[in-house]
Amino acid sequence: MSALARPTHGRMIGGVCAALARRFGTSATTMRVIFVLSCLLPGPQFLLYIALWILFPSEDQVRTAW
Repeated sequence: MSALARPTHGRMIGGVCAALARRFGTSATTMRVIFVLSCLLPGPQFLLYIALWILFPSEDQVRTAW
């Protein structure tokens, strides 16, 4: 499993779904479909997405830190 960092390529909005897909070894499309389907359920999905967008560092920031 790789570190949780938003990729610079292959992201649509913030890269959160792409980062989670890479972490759990699935495709980004699958993760995006799961997120969209979860939005049909009651809950704070959009707030969670925004929070993860803020918390996950960008891949550029991770590279420069090493």
